Amino acid sequence: MVPAVSLLLLALAAAPASAVDARTAVETFVSRLTHVSLADMTVTERFTLYDPNGRSEQASGERRLFVKIPRRERVEETLEGRRVISILLDGRLWVRRSDGRVYEASTVDAQRARADLLTSFRHTAADLLGVWRSLGIRDDVAHDERAGGRLVTVIGARPGDRASPAVWLDPEYGVIRLVWREKLPAREGVVDLALSDHRRVVSDFFYPFRRELFLDGRLLTRVTIRDVAVNTDLPDDLFDPAALRRIQ
Repeated sequence: MVPAVSLLLLALAAAPASAVDARTAVETFVSRLTHVSLADMTVTERFTLYDPNGRSEQASGERRLFVKIPRRERVEETLEGRRVISILLDGRLWVRRSDGRVYEASTVDAQRARADLLTSFRHTAADLLGVWRSLGIRDDVAHDERAGGRLVTVIGARPGDRASPAVWLDPEYGVIRLVWREKLPAREGVVDLALSDHRRVVSDFFYPFRRELFLDGRLLTRVTIRDVAVNTDLPDDLFDPAALRRIQ
């Protein structure tokens, strides 16, 4: 289904305060986007699902993501001939399955579906920190670290900690990695979303053209972007949940 998505880390309470301030780092990044003119975005993706061991490809499909800022998203996903459409509107998620059934998904699924969190666009620092806290990411713990030759701010984890919920924030690209804990049927797992190949889409706005989702270190999904189009004046009815029931 919808990747989730989001885009979007634990230390001892008695430890000394971090020299790096998470809020300042986020505010600095968000301020770079205030002059960017972005009303809507259409993303065409190809995704591959892997077996539970993360070694062999299991299936692949196509996905189109439509985002109309603020707070409207539509995802059309085709996997092995089956088409699923979802619409996220003001925090609520509706899904049309391949058999034609339409239903409103849970609040948790709606939160996971928020692709806008990958871009951090039109969000305040308080917005982003609040969403990250909901994933268990502590904003009172932060440090700077080099990743891919670039200096980034890691919020929620101390140096060397790869298991605690955390967000890795590049001052130019935005989120490049998001780690959180997910409750599974029999246990709790560590989910790691890696965002890379950031490309300039418009002005100072960059978008990740490659995403990889890991569970406990095993690759689950790889997404590669084929095309991104911005400011194409997407029609409002594309984001109408009622229209899902009228699709033939």
